[in-house]
Amino acid sequence: MTAVEQLRFAVGERGEVSALLCRPTKAQRLLVLAHGAGAGMNHPFMEKLSDELASVQVATLRYQFSYMEERRRVPDPPAVLTATVVAAVRAAADVAHDLPLLAGGKSMGGRMTSQAAAQHPLEGVRGLVFFGFPLHPPKQH
Repeated sequence: MTAVEQLRFAVGERGEVSALLCRPTKAQRLLVLAHGAGAGMNHPFMEKLSDELASVQVATLRYQFSYMEERRRVPDPPAVLTATVVAAVRAAADVAHDLPLLAGGKSMGGRMTSQAAAQHPLEGVRGLVFFGFPLHPPKQH
């Protein structure tokens, strides 16, 4: 059985964003999971990924970036995106302090997680997990 809880957390001066905590009964770790540039946390890929991870006892905290929350098409600047990653990791530690943390995401979400980890200590994060490469913007090498 997997419990799903809707949450919100603050991202500095940008206000709050939505998140979904999907926690299987016997969760062994929690993956803080960022979406890609073109689809939010409720995209079927993100939902299926969260379900598959729950089947192997990995809880997920899926969250929105501000631009997606506000239904804008263009992603926020990298500084805002990485601040959101840092805030999501803090929120995950608060709601699931008993679980080891991983952080990552799909495509742009993974890229922003890697940049956040390079720029800021992601407190308590034991590893990074990426889905849907590349880790650089399209057509930029």
